[in-house]
Amino acid sequence: MSIGLLLVLAALVQLCAVALSGRRFSRVWLVATLAGLAAALAAAILVLAVGDAWIWRSGWEIFGAPVCVRLDGLGAFFLALLCVVGAAGAVYGREYWNDAAHPRSATAGRRWWSVLMLSLGTTLLASNGLHFLLGWELFAVSAYFLVTLDRARGEVRAAGWLYLAASHVGTVCLFAFFALLAASTGSWELGPLPDRTDLAPLLWLALIGFGLKSGAFPLHVWLPSAHANAPSHVSALLSGVTIKMGIYGLLRFSGWLPMPSALGWTVALVGVASAVLGVAFALGQHDLKRLLAYHSVENVGIILIGVGFAQVSVSFGQPEWGLLALAGALLHVWNHGLFKSLLFLGAGSVLHATGTREMSRLGGLWRAMPWTAGLFALGAAAISGLPPLNGFVSEWLVYLGLFNAAMLHGSVALAAVPAAILLGLTGALALACFVKVCGVVFLGAPRSAESEKAHESGPAMRGAMLALASGCGVIGLAPVACWPALQNALLAWRPEWLPLVAMPPALGTLGRAHLVLAVLLSVAVYVLWRRVRQAAVRRGPTWDCGYAVPTARMQYTAGSFAGIVTEWFAWILRPVRHESRPEEAFPARASWSEHTPDAVLEHAVVPASRATLWASRWTRRLQHGHLQAYIFYLVVGLGALTVIVLTGDGR
Repeated sequence: MSIGLLLVLAALVQLCAVALSGRRFSRVWLVATLAGLAAALAAAILVLAVGDAWIWRSGWEIFGAPVCVRLDGLGAFFLALLCVVGAAGAVYGREYWNDAAHPRSATAGRRWWSVLMLSLGTTLLASNGLHFLLGWELFAVSAYFLVTLDRARGEVRAAGWLYLAASHVGTVCLFAFFALLAASTGSWELGPLPDRTDLAPLLWLALIGFGLKSGAFPLHVWLPSAHANAPSHVSALLSGVTIKMGIYGLLRFSGWLPMPSALGWTVALVGVASAVLGVAFALGQHDLKRLLAYHSVENVGIILIGVGFAQVSVSFGQPEWGLLALAGALLHVWNHGLFKSLLFLGAGSVLHATGTREMSRLGGLWRAMPWTAGLFALGAAAISGLPPLNGFVSEWLVYLGLFNAAMLHGSVALAAVPAAILLGLTGALALACFVKVCGVVFLGAPRSAESEKAHESGPAMRGAMLALASGCGVIGLAPVACWPALQNALLAWRPEWLPLVAMPPALGTLGRAHLVLAVLLSVAVYVLWRRVRQAAVRRGPTWDCGYAVPTARMQYTAGSFAGIVTEWFAWILRPVRHESRPEEAFPARASWSEHTPDAVLEHAVVPASRATLWASRWTRRLQHGHLQAYIFYLVVGLGALTVIVLTGDGR
């Protein structure tokens, strides 16, 4: 079956899924959704296997522009990720956000999920600026309705509006980008324009528009609240796929258009800032899903480090090390999509079982939820970059690119060395953060009645998490199998790299080392489990510190566990402390707590929006309906114009 027929089949089946999203047809909707995603995945695999771009032009028009569809290695790479994460989220969501528990929004959730699949696919396939914007806007609107499924809560509505406002700011920048591009080329059709150096400045507009969607620091202000308040399967799709559309757009148009010389440096700097500050903000969070949301900012930063240094290598004409950095960035797009979706689904399982996202109210869940605890721990190890899982492979490729760049002389080496050091710091802080999460949420003793009544999630939810966890393990143990897809994606970005795109020999060595390590770890875990089972070990509460009657209040909280590290970044985190000091020898009550708001949102965006609203209210006073005042305004305006004209003539 040809690629075109597969894509048409995928679109038609997804349209059927939109129509069959009602309560009576939820199973049919799931089958149709999975069938459509399977057809699209088959088309993406065919393109990645063959390596040639598939292009189709139609004689009929939409909005006055002829339809042109393109699927090359880069688009297929992202389309395959959409299909995998979208399928896992659909299976999980049908049980997690079911009709019995959410009778008013479950049907809408399924409908908007299918619309989001269609709009994301349209964006990846569109080779016309107008149609790209159409798919982009439709995916922003459908994601908004998914984020606000639980719109009865005020914080959900606020998160949705913030997401929608940020999305439309980005869309305005992209509309300006495509409009100026069409005005310069005379056509809305998109494609490679390597000789049009006059178009290079337009990429700064693309950087803002796509940077907002990717959630890069400091354009991430919408991301923490949207990811935290959306249903967990929606959070998984937002983090695993939709923010990667910003990465796709940045790569797509920096590959088709000449790049400004400073673009790569800017992207790399934004990447380093996003990686370090993203994990710093994550350490200060007590909300489980909000913590995971900030790790999305961190991992987008890791991807942008690889993309930025690849763009710098093109500017310097040294693709050898840029190729490795971009290969690591592209593989990290997939890896982050897998393990971050797994972590959000695990957090959703915890929320489904306990009704709370507050980590200090959880604890001891591994006894009641062993599947969720084990799969979440695997995702935590993967996102921390620990071998033998997939996160280590992609970060290792980025490191290789930075190390090779550091061996050169000049500005590239001076930038690559601190970037590699800060990337290592990011990994260490991520590990500390997820030690905190796993320890506080799953280990120890229950801290509340909610955690004492926890129960394991259902088979569909566990199955979706298990599928994503398997992907993390397969890529980690067989990274060589990923290289053909990476190679075609790299060549779609830079076709002139064809003589240089060869699999690094060390990649095979890494895969064999991971296999050996996985076997050794499995044997060690099995031996330890047998010894614990056979030994007469008396079990007691965790962290009892020798007390005769320990309580759950004696355990570390989410704040105290990471208190020292968050103090290092207090200059940017700006934590807000709430305390009630004891004033008597035997006080009746005393308390101390702190929370870490988003510094950019609270100290930059909110004051700017308040100033704008104040200015608009003050300006509105000028419109009071008095004719003599309007005549006065005209006289003042004409006087100002007269002064400007006379001054210009005097020159």
